[in-house]
Amino acid sequence: MEQLDFFNVPSPCIGVCQVNNKGYCKGCFRSREERFHWNDFNGEQRRNVVRLCKQRYHRILRAKQAHEAQQEVEAESPQQSLFGDDD
Repeated sequence: MEQLDFFNVPSPCIGVCQVNNKGYCKGCFRSREERFHWNDFNGEQRRNVVRLCKQRYHRILRAKQAHEAQQEVEAESPQQSLFGDDD
């Protein structure tokens, strides 16, 4: 039996409609299919999409933070690269 939806699940769109290299929107983190079929989804499907978007956001945020931390370590390291950039 399907659960009754008393509240409409709003679209996570924030108006930043650009696609990243994985095919997800840079603003709301929905896939192309999720964006195109949003109005066809029922409440449970929409909640699932929002959950997936939050997971994607946190995954991208962690990757960005790890990349920035790695850059800081490399910038602070007094040791030169083994392969040198002065070809």
